[in-house]
Amino acid sequence: MTVEQRLSEIGLALPDPPVPVGNYIPASRTGDLVFTSGQTARLNGVRRYVGVVGRDVTPEGAYLSARDSTLNCLACVKAVVGDLERVSRIVKVVGFVNSSPGYDRLDEIVDGASDLLRALFGERGVHARSVVANGSLPSNVSVEIELIVEITPVTAL
Repeated sequence: MTVEQRLSEIGLALPDPPVPVGNYIPASRTGDLVFTSGQTARLNGVRRYVGVVGRDVTPEGAYLSARDSTLNCLACVKAVVGDLERVSRIVKVVGFVNSSPGYDRLDEIVDGASDLLRALFGERGVHARSVVANGSLPSNVSVEIELIVEITPVTAL
């Protein structure tokens, strides 16, 4: 079963790759690594889960924000390499959480990204991770996610 078939099986779909809102590209490849820019839960142009976690956004909403941000990251990876089947490993996830001072459930929120990657890629989706609390994020989003992904060279397929 392909990654996109697994997505469909769990009731999700890969969104269109997001359009940058600044002077950057959504993902950059060097060698066998793809680095995504920070992505948010803006799916197909619609912002979701906006605000500060612990004040405006529930932990459950923030978890979904991390999941949907990861969908955007995967859409960016696919745009760069052509096919998510080329992902040989999720190397690292970095999660930024727009949280109230003292909010300490950050790991549970970014599990929205980690759980999705594990469900889609199995052992290839197990990764290193950093989670950072922020006093604000662009456009007042609740979560921003970055991925570092290793891909299989075309010659090795």
